[in-house]
Amino acid sequence: MRQIVALIGAGGIATVHLTAWLELGAEVRVFSLKGAQELVERCNGGTVVGSVEAALDGADVADVCTPTPTHPEMVAAAAAAGVDVLCEKPLALGVAEAQQMVATCRAAGVQLYPGHVVRFFPEYAAMHTAVAAGEVGPVAVQRFTRTGSRPVQPWFADPALSGGIVLDQMVHDLDFARWNAGEVERVFARQVSTPDTAERRGVVSAHVVLTHRSGALSHVMGSWAPAGTPFHTSFEVAGPDGLLRHDSAEHPPLRVSGGGSGDGTGLLPATSFVESPYLTQIREIAAAFAGGPPPRVSAEDGVAAVQLAAAANESLRTGRPVLVETLEEVAA
Repeated sequence: MRQIVALIGAGGIATVHLTAWLELGAEVRVFSLKGAQELVERCNGGTVVGSVEAALDGADVADVCTPTPTHPEMVAAAAAAGVDVLCEKPLALGVAEAQQMVATCRAAGVQLYPGHVVRFFPEYAAMHTAVAAGEVGPVAVQRFTRTGSRPVQPWFADPALSGGIVLDQMVHDLDFARWNAGEVERVFARQVSTPDTAERRGVVSAHVVLTHRSGALSHVMGSWAPAGTPFHTSFEVAGPDGLLRHDSAEHPPLRVSGGGSGDGTGLLPATSFVESPYLTQIREIAAAFAGGPPPRVSAEDGVAAVQLAAAANESLRTGRPVLVETLEEVAA
């Protein structure tokens, strides 16, 4: 059955989401305060509507691709209309808001999933599968890096609107570190930045160390670098039986030292990107909305990612490690 999708927003992430929905054969209505017509023309599909209400009327799915501060309002509107929701990461600027979004959707009987697309990138998915299969033994140490040009949209530069680099960019790897090594007990963070000048925009680099309840340690580094900096990611995951290593600038992009898979052959398909990870993500979540099995990411995972980012930002503010309560403790 063809799904009717209300796509809210018209920025960069809306572009890749619309492309994926169209490839899946969905009927997509697009609403945005600006850029909607340009989006549907750019993607050669979708219908522009004049309001959120018009987009949601009779829709099966709401895909929220608006700036982070608007997520709670958009998700609440979808829940009130009885529409399942895919909400781009992060769910919200704060833990309480994210929890309220989950509660609102649960009370309305609609599904809510966060758009943590890194779980769907083939190298990361293969690494998680290998770890779960015991390729390296229990995770002892993980290191993740993510570097790219600083976003040009002004709202990203305001932590009150974007949550800063930790919540907006590094939340990808905070989520993945938790998925791979389990719940987190303590968070410590440091950040360095340069100011904007008339000649160039400032750069930001942050480091977050997670102490997991298992005893594993995760080091997450993110950087908003000067304009023109190539996008680059890497990870290393080490255990007593081996090391899994990924570098987006290398081929093959995933290597194994020790473990059962030798040099990594067989962990990835012959070509790294069989399909866009955004398409993989939306295909899996769309199937869940249609009554299929739950996807590899849950609403609670989205809340936990916001919680880790909030703890890191608190550590940046105080200069001290921050203990992380379980979500059940936070809700109590």
